[in-house]
Amino acid sequence: MKRILPVLAVLLSLGCPAVAGTSPSAAGRPLQAQPGNAATRMRPKQIPLPREAIALETIPYKLVYETYRETGGKANWEIFMMNADGSNPVNLTNTPDVDEMYPHVSPDGTKICFVVDEGSGRSRTRHVYHMNIDGTDRVHVAKNAREPCWSFDSKSIAYLTGEYERYTTREYATDGLMFYHLENTWHQPHVNTDLHHLYAICWSPDGRWFLAAVHGGMGYSDTIIAFEAFGRRVFDLAAWGVKGCRPEFSLDGTQMVWGETDWNLQIAEINLKGPEPKVTNIREIVRCSHNFKVYHVDLSPDGKYIAFSYGPSRGGQQVGGMAEGWNICIGDLTGRWVQITTDGLHNKEPDWVPIP
Repeated sequence: MKRILPVLAVLLSLGCPAVAGTSPSAAGRPLQAQPGNAATRMRPKQIPLPREAIALETIPYKLVYETYRETGGKANWEIFMMNADGSNPVNLTNTPDVDEMYPHVSPDGTKICFVVDEGSGRSRTRHVYHMNIDGTDRVHVAKNAREPCWSFDSKSIAYLTGEYERYTTREYATDGLMFYHLENTWHQPHVNTDLHHLYAICWSPDGRWFLAAVHGGMGYSDTIIAFEAFGRRVFDLAAWGVKGCRPEFSLDGTQMVWGETDWNLQIAEINLKGPEPKVTNIREIVRCSHNFKVYHVDLSPDGKYIAFSYGPSRGGQQVGGMAEGWNICIGDLTGRWVQITTDGLHNKEPDWVPIP
């Protein structure tokens, strides 16, 4: 019997009306904030503000993140979950013999997909897994795979296949995209077999598009692209003023965030209703000094806050990269941001839990 993607039946019922968009020449031109408007922004601060600058206790969502610390007498990567104010950190993995990283929570808030580095030396391999939000019922998805993300209905995982059999932490060492469907535990390749050197993929809430960074592949040097989830079309978002890496959609698919450089984070509106994505109203929301880095930005489910990684410039932002002194921060989109972890134990890749 012919199998159909769990998300495909929904997508076939969606219309795709063409809408007029802003021209690329206007992209990246920030809208002028009106006096008294809640969106009024200040110039982003270059260092974290005191914690009381943001009412962290009023944020109802939790965060998951990766951290390198001692577990069972061994130092290794683990996945933790904590409240938005940094309180009640819980180790969800507790596995001293393997390394878990890159957690991403399903839209329904029930599961986490992540990567696991197993083995040592030349036999070391990166895998994709998923588990329940409390860390139970771990399921193996794929070997020599990396950087997974969820479909809008939480029924499928997209992941990238490794370019080499030999282990590497090089983030763009990928040579294809696969779908894994939880219901029947089967895998399906993306129809575009030219997808190459992608990383940091994210799947739009309407199910039609992916965003990804690409480095030295598909005819691109280093840029952010949008490509069809079930087609072959690819668009370079640099045409709209989007430059940098590691894009993420908002939960409603109307905004995107990304890192423009090692030192600043950007936000913009993205229109997915037309025949191709259009990006407008780009503005900076975080900036730090060149002695530090900011990475791995993610918008809160209500669109009011961002979480991101921040630490000394010597730290490695790639999955598996050591980043001593890095911590998780939260910003409120006005340029204010605060640090919510303080131990500096390589805390990276924060992801919001969408259900309070």
